[in-house]
Amino acid sequence: MQRYFLNQTYHDEKEVKLQGEIYHHIARVMRMPAGARFYCVFQEEKACICEIRKITADTVFAEIMEWEKTGKELPVHITIASGLPKGDKLEWIIQKATELGAYEFLPFIAARSIVKWDEKKEKKKRGRWQKIAVEAAEQSHRQHAPSVNPPVAFKELLNLSRTYNHKLVAFEENAKQGEQHHFAETLADMKEGESALIVFGPEGGLTREEVDKLTEYGFRACGLGPRILRAETAPLYALSAISYHLELMR
Repeated sequence: MQRYFLNQTYHDEKEVKLQGEIYHHIARVMRMPAGARFYCVFQEEKACICEIRKITADTVFAEIMEWEKTGKELPVHITIASGLPKGDKLEWIIQKATELGAYEFLPFIAARSIVKWDEKKEKKKRGRWQKIAVEAAEQSHRQHAPSVNPPVAFKELLNLSRTYNHKLVAFEENAKQGEQHHFAETLADMKEGESALIVFGPEGGLTREEVDKLTEYGFRACGLGPRILRAETAPLYALSAISYHLELMR
């Protein structure tokens, strides 16, 4: 069943009125008739099944039939901070990490980022990234569509990290040296409703200076197993491990 994220909160209404892109997708792309059903997700992460009552030239009128009872979100809010990678790798990270439960994305400009961020293209780039996140959230039947922040400087990343309950930085040198406990220990300490920021480097990895600065701000440097993972693979590994530990094992 198709799922749509609404740019509105729920106010006890019995009917939803859908216009714009959602209307176009329902009426023109999917060609749903009256009586067809789909999910709508309100901004407060309440999802419901709606049934089409009427379609006009610019509006779909649908009745709320029932509410989704099963929670689909990770019990902790995970923000993925990726050093800007080259090509379309960030798009891949956003899509797959959304499917795996990421709550938010915070790209940053790392010392070894090859890509030079063009602020003139920021609106267009972010629009595409956000669309990828929303479509992935719809596909994976989530109740939250992750927000994708504009890339920030490393110093701003440090400042933003102050608000999180848990902070980790994946560092390949730790993996090479056999460090195996920091990630698992942090997962064991996480409680439902808490937030975590996990930092990953670009293709060339993070510098020792960056990792030292992050640890000054309360980050724990950790390895992610004995193998060295690519910039686009490491966030997916981390989210999979978090899901296993906090969802499947509880």
